Amino acid sequence: MMNRYEAEFSNLVKAFRKRHMGKGPSRVLTTFCKNWAICEMEGNLSPVEKFIATAEQGKEMLRAARTGMVKEMYRNNRPVEMEELLGANFVDLFVDIDIDKDLGMSIFIFDQDIEKKFKA
Repeated sequence: MMNRYEAEFSNLVKAFRKRHMGKGPSRVLTTFCKNWAICEMEGNLSPVEKFIATAEQGKEMLRAARTGMVKEMYRNNRPVEMEELLGANFVDLFVDIDIDKDLGMSIFIFDQDIEKKFKA
């Protein structure tokens, strides 16, 4: 079960994506592990993206956009709200998505052990 900070982090991820991409995931489940915030995300794709994904070439294009562009978005727009919540600096982000299942995974890396800091 997510603790209060993991739940709040999930809400911040949703809001950040919605603000910068026009749509956030419908569900985010966050787990803190060492200096990582691991987010499992469902319902990432818009109706137009789902249509594009019906073609194999469309799937490849969407996967590239949903990984590379998301990383770039965080590089260009520092996630200040997340840093403030955790009292830690954002260092890097790893992103992947399964287009067929509409499941995404993001691992946010911070400069401190947030698990130790926030686990009950």
